Amino acid sequence: MSDSALHPGLRVCKFLAWPGSPMPQTLCPPTRQSGQWLRALCMAACLLAPALQAQTHSDSPPGPATQAFELVVQTESAPLAAWLSQHLDLQRYRQLSDLDDAEMARLLRDADVQARDLMATQGFFNPTLDWRQTATPGQAHFRQVQLSVLPGPQARIGQVDIRWQGDIDKRPEAEAQRRDVIQAWALAPGETFTQEEWADAKTGALRQLLSERYPQGRIAYSQALVDPKTNLVQLQITLDSGPAVQLGPLVITGAERYGSEQVERLARLKPGSLYRQSDLLEAQQRLVLSGFYDSVFVSLDPDSLDDVRPVKIELKEALRQKWVLGLGVRSESGLRLTAEHTQLKLPGLEWRAASKLALDRKLQRVGVDLLAPPDPSLWRWNISGQYENEKLTSYSVSSHRWRAGRIQLSERIDRAYYAQYDGATTTGDQAGQRESVSVNYAWTWRRFDSMPFPTQGTGWGLELGYGVTLGSPREPFGRWLARGMWLLPLGSQSGRLVLRGETGSVVSKNANALPATQLFIAGGDNSVRGYAPGSLGITQANGTVRPGQYLSVGSLEWQRPIRWNQQRTDWESAVFVDAGAVADQPTELHPRLGYGVGARWRSPVGPLRIDLAYGQATQKLRLHLSVGFTF
Repeated sequence: MSDSALHPGLRVCKFLAWPGSPMPQTLCPPTRQSGQWLRALCMAACLLAPALQAQTHSDSPPGPATQAFELVVQTESAPLAAWLSQHLDLQRYRQLSDLDDAEMARLLRDADVQARDLMATQGFFNPTLDWRQTATPGQAHFRQVQLSVLPGPQARIGQVDIRWQGDIDKRPEAEAQRRDVIQAWALAPGETFTQEEWADAKTGALRQLLSERYPQGRIAYSQALVDPKTNLVQLQITLDSGPAVQLGPLVITGAERYGSEQVERLARLKPGSLYRQSDLLEAQQRLVLSGFYDSVFVSLDPDSLDDVRPVKIELKEALRQKWVLGLGVRSESGLRLTAEHTQLKLPGLEWRAASKLALDRKLQRVGVDLLAPPDPSLWRWNISGQYENEKLTSYSVSSHRWRAGRIQLSERIDRAYYAQYDGATTTGDQAGQRESVSVNYAWTWRRFDSMPFPTQGTGWGLELGYGVTLGSPREPFGRWLARGMWLLPLGSQSGRLVLRGETGSVVSKNANALPATQLFIAGGDNSVRGYAPGSLGITQANGTVRPGQYLSVGSLEWQRPIRWNQQRTDWESAVFVDAGAVADQPTELHPRLGYGVGARWRSPVGPLRIDLAYGQATQKLRLHLSVGFTF
């Protein structure tokens, strides 16, 4: 059936009721003048149009002739051209191979209006658009539609007007919060304007308002006034804070095995304190990290509209006992078997006990860790013991360690002070058994944006110890170790830089009297890649390596996201250079270099690192595999 044989009303239905678009019921002639038969015929044509068109396509030869046109967008910016081509509704009608000139002209008029609207969302309010059609010889009804775009100057922010309503406008104590919102505003005068950035700026301001005092905050009014002549945009936004809110009593559900008192101590949310969203998130994280709960949800009571609101803590407690078995692989020692048993509440003692076993070709380790419930300040008693047998490059160490002290764990800062006994039996040139006792203090500070997949942030750690050997004669010693990590973002396309450093020393007149576990050795996955674990130390005359008194390790790595079809994947590439040295004197710290390339994958169990590194001193390649992020 030719198009001319169709009633004009049916033609409209056929055109607009294309598969995948809503059925335009109101476009069929519903008037009394048309008559009931015309309305029924129009509706039938609308319903049968997809089937008729499919039949038409099935009778047509494959290739470009089955399409009405091909759209080509040309502009000075390739990403902008691709974005316009993707979002123009005109692309939906390419399969209508029987479009006539009148219909095509109407489509292009609509597309011109939409293209200008799309350009406006990117800050281009005065674009020049040129539409052209070119017929393809030998292919009936097929055209090439070219859109040439001159974007013109991109609009910039001329003025930002942030206004306030509600309690935040009257409370003097909220002055700092108002100032923080203004200082953190994402679209400053002079910057380019896009609709996406405008929406992100409003969302960021609202998020900052909600973060403290005002969980009912909202955007009462927002407007972007555009002057096309000057290409300047005046931004106006009014933030309504609502009333200030304080924390009320804790409403705890699900605390059966381990009691509500422990929940209150870990949450540390005091009734009457000012509402801060970060306090609730940190309380939730403390409860999760305690290991006693499989899931935790901390929130203000949504049913309360009072200025003092109860805090709901909903828990799902972990089982009293848990076994975890694992099978993995290490690049240095092959297959590794691990087993872990956790008893969350020892009968009669109510401490948590964690027993761990790890076995592979070069390392055998077994340990137990006892942890008491936290006191109101989150300090806990801690007792642990560990036996380890490790085969390094040129010697083996069998060691045992016992530790007793107090520990305080949190999402940002960990602290510990403890007494420690070390005993180690070494083979090789330094063969023999050595023992020591020491008192120690450890401090860790971390501020990463997310765990276990951080993209930016900083972490620092410091260990201090003083002890004495148990041999004859007894030798006092001091030991310190400092470490740091810095993740510096370079942008969504460029990834980040990762800087890592570690340095320490042992101060003693006779370091040979100390257990090997109190000295330093380097090399391996988390040290200097390109070298085997324990291969960077003091090199003896016969070529063997032993631990030393001084350590210095540094690393610079560039991690960059891997994209596929312009979409970010769970993989990242890495280029790195490591350097490290161990010596008995600071002047003898001559760094060994390792450098290479690698890949990172966001696996379900944490970041998986795959690195191929070249050790400059050994002139050999080594493959390094590791899983997880800890600091």
